[in-house]
Amino acid sequence: MFSDLRGELTYPVNEVFESLQGEASWTGTPSTFIRLQGCPVGCPWCDTKHTWTLDEALLIGVRDMLGKQSDAATYARLTVAELLDVALGKRARHVVITGGEPCRYDLEPLCEALLRHDLTVQIETSGTHAIKAPREVWVTVSPKYHMPGGYGVMREALLRANEIKMPVGKQADVELVQQLVEPVTVLHVRAPVIWLQPLSQNVKATALCVEAATRYGWRVSLQVHKFIGAR
Repeated sequence: MFSDLRGELTYPVNEVFESLQGEASWTGTPSTFIRLQGCPVGCPWCDTKHTWTLDEALLIGVRDMLGKQSDAATYARLTVAELLDVALGKRARHVVITGGEPCRYDLEPLCEALLRHDLTVQIETSGTHAIKAPREVWVTVSPKYHMPGGYGVMREALLRANEIKMPVGKQADVELVQQLVEPVTVLHVRAPVIWLQPLSQNVKATALCVEAATRYGWRVSLQVHKFIGAR
């Protein structure tokens, strides 16, 4: 996080928009997405690469950021109060904090403000950074192993997860889920829900996910928002 001229903490925000959550446990839920700027993980298949770079040269005003009509690498800095005001101005009562990699930042102040106003809050993270958020927040960990950024998935992030959503493109990804699920399940008071999400809606990857979910009692996440043309 940064501080503005008044010394208030600010978050770098690429965009804020209203849509449906199309993945995993909250599928079909009207949601306000707060997309934070900055990600060092470097997933090759990422569909939001425009959010990776945190550069002062890309900084724009809040009004310009809120008026975005297409993907762009520009971002604005907003205080907790400003983000709360934007979220309360939306119809959706569920807020998804995503990125980029949102857990690069201390999300406690933002999440606490949203929760105090009776909004439900979800964080989507790669599990490569410590998760600083209240216990009431729903945490979706989509583990990113062996990515170009060189970050490892933190054990603490897996233990904090309400659900683990694994991107799957090949059999080795399923085997990786098997390796991480057992120790996490043993240590959890309440085991996380396990989702398999086929990369790029690929037909072979989807079949692989269905087979593995059927065999191991997991679930398949199909990015429903893309089927209906939502963001």
